[in-house]
Parts: sequence; C-alpha cells; structure tokens
Amino acid sequence: MRRVLLLITIVFISIGVYAQKVAMPSTPVTDSVRVKINKSKKVTEVDGVDMYASKDIVQNLTNAPRFSIVLNAIRKAGLIGTFKSKGPITMFVPTNEAFKKLPEGRLDTLLKINHNLDLCQLLAYHAIVGKVNSKKISKEIRAGKGKAIFTTLAGSKLIATEDDKDNIVLTDEFGNNSLIQVDDIEESNGIIHVINGVLVPKRRSI
Repeated sequence: MRRVLLLITIVFISIGVYAQKVAMPSTPVTDSVRVKINKSKKVTEVDGVDMYASKDIVQNLTNAPRFSIVLNAIRKAGLIGTFKSKGPITMFVPTNEAFKKLPEGRLDTLLKINHNLDLCQLLAYHAIVGKVNSKKISKEIRAGKGKAIFTTLAGSKLIATEDDKDNIVLTDEFGNNSLIQVDDIEESNGIIHVINGVLVPKRRSI
C-alpha cells in the first residue's frame, strides 16, 4: 500500500500531464478475447495463456503476449514495484489492440523519458485501490442509478455504466468509452479486467 500511495504522490507532483481526447468507439467489442476459466484451480485462460490467481499482476501480464504493450509501459514508467505490491489493486488492462487505437505516434511519445510523468499518470488512471470485481462495479452502478464514479490512483474520476447487454462500460474524463471484455481475473495482489480502449485522464496541475 505504501507503494500505491507513493505512486499517487508522484503523479500529483506533475506540473502538466498528457491529456487529449482520443477517438474511442462506444460500440461493442470489435476484437475478440478467448477466455476459459478453471475455477477449481483458480486459473483464467486468456487467448490460450493461463493467468494464475497465485501470481501477481506483473507476473501474469508477463506471460500474456496480448498485454505486452501495457507491460512495457509499466516498465518504462518505473511502476513494476507498484503493480507487484501486496495491494490490493484493481487494474483495467488495455489490450495491445486498444493501444493501437491511439493517434499515430502518441504511444511513442509517451514512452520517451521526458514524458515519464505523463505515462505514469496514464497508467495510474487505469487502476483503483482495492479488489473491485464486476459484481461490485454493477452494484455501485445500480446504487448510483445507472452510474458509478471511481477515483483512480491518478486522483482522477472514472465513470462506469452498463449498456443494454449488461456489459460494463468505462468512460474516461474526455468521454471516451471502453468496454470490459474479460472481467474478474484473479491476481495474488488484486484483480484485473481486460478493456478494449485506453483510458485518458485530463491534465492536472498543482
């Protein structure tokens, strides 16, 4: 938890951070994720790769090629320790396909060393403190009469709603929608939900 708090502190000291509206589709998923869950062994198979409840977020992402971009971003931002900490942390994990929807050159810019704080906040915007499964998210949405608001590790707000097919939709601060493709992948230090878009926070200054 100390590392989580440290992450929040690092993000908040940024004078100016990356934030620009990104065109994300609000329609259902166009790319598929094959999932198989073995509850008896607490294993979730995503695109043929086993993700174990006994391993932490970083360990499971390392074994899954479809998340190589977000894993590389975590490393570049120096946040490996955060996502390997005891947590618990809930992370909304964009697929490689999700990152490819960003404007051309945007990801390359974020990965440059002089944009480290920008990248740090972007990643922090994809995580919240605690182990929040899809059932809890849906409960919060019902309690909020159709909308739930979560505060991310970046200190920014993230809105969750449900579409007419009961899929959970996340809306970032610029109104971009991302759909949860796979929910409730258990981790030793929390839980991850696979999403089909990159969440973008607004610029924060102190």
